[in-house]
Amino acid sequence: MALPKMARVKQHFDAPVLTDLPKAIHSELDRINASSIIKSGDTVAITAGSRGVANIATAVKATVDYLKNLGAKPFVVPAMGSHGGATAEGQTSVLEHYGITETTVGAPVKATMEVVKLGSIKNADADDLPVFMDRYAAEADHVVPLNRIKAHTDFNGSIESGVLKMMVIGLGKQQGANYYHRAFFQYGFEHVITAVGGFILDTGKIAFGIGLIENAHEDTAKAVAMPAKNLLRTERELLVEAKSMMGRLPFDELDLLIVDWSGKNISGTGMDTNVIGRMMQNFEPEPLKPAILRIFVRDLTEESDGNATGIGLADFTTTRLVNQIDRHSTYMNGITALGPQKSKIPFYYDTDKEAIEVALETIGLTKSENARVIRIESTLRLTDFDISEVLLKDVDLHSNLEVVGATLPLQFDTSGNLLPF
Repeated sequence: MALPKMARVKQHFDAPVLTDLPKAIHSELDRINASSIIKSGDTVAITAGSRGVANIATAVKATVDYLKNLGAKPFVVPAMGSHGGATAEGQTSVLEHYGITETTVGAPVKATMEVVKLGSIKNADADDLPVFMDRYAAEADHVVPLNRIKAHTDFNGSIESGVLKMMVIGLGKQQGANYYHRAFFQYGFEHVITAVGGFILDTGKIAFGIGLIENAHEDTAKAVAMPAKNLLRTERELLVEAKSMMGRLPFDELDLLIVDWSGKNISGTGMDTNVIGRMMQNFEPEPLKPAILRIFVRDLTEESDGNATGIGLADFTTTRLVNQIDRHSTYMNGITALGPQKSKIPFYYDTDKEAIEVALETIGLTKSENARVIRIESTLRLTDFDISEVLLKDVDLHSNLEVVGATLPLQFDTSGNLLPF
């Protein structure tokens, strides 16, 4: 089969960068007068999640250092629902992957899957919604949720993925995450997150939140401390700002997207659904753009520990990826999130070359060499990528695109796999 030739392009984004994250966090905590909220001797649970948040260990350590200077006793709790195989050991291991240990951040890491029921939200026409919280966090004097604020991969709303969601899903552990995902089917994502999150805020357990925003290059662009009373409003404002900085593909219609890496450290669904234009989420409409006919995923990140959640969003993959799948962690994630459809194993082949050829056989009457193809490293890395020759004629239509490489055939090694990106 004649395969399309490819050229490397660079996509330029308006991407502000926060050069001194610890200083910014300390300044923010001064701004909200954190010392009036947390007193000497108070125990404080700082949350850390399972996403690949830029500079997360640095942000946690900066928060720990500030609180210790107040005389408080901070510690870190994993706030990641069922991730890490829904075990305390697995969740501790996830944090270790991100450089968060007692040694690196200067505070103990306390992991448990036990939860405390803080109360219930009354519903006139249905069962009450229980409110769960990680036992260690519930026993602390204060909780400080720290997370990146960004677009969610399963729904669109005024509150999506961020501090409030971490309070509800992350600190709810496996029990809470599973229950709330079930409730999403009846009440919708945003309603459950805001209702349960609002209940938690009303308990007074949350001292304040720290929201991080990233630019399109995965760098930290902003850090904001949010007093509990302003947290909901401020997070909504920050989500609008975060979406304006998101990296996106420059072309809305493709025959094939080749993704080198999928993984939990990249997105909760392995690939950011906002980038690939597929959600496969029950009761939620599919995005209209981008419209990508076929998706081929080549490999799974080491940081995923075999959790291949989201691989079902692809049409094709490789035998090597399938061989890395840890069924327990993948199934646990899919069952907890009530999204087994997202983790179905696609057609898989022993080599990249075979997978690409089969994928291009399924795009209709378009000749394979004329296919509209993009190859990216991951949905988090959208600055440098390869586009097929037919797309080059449209580059001039995008002022933020620059061709930086020669037009060459796809490069395979002797085993039939693409050379490293």
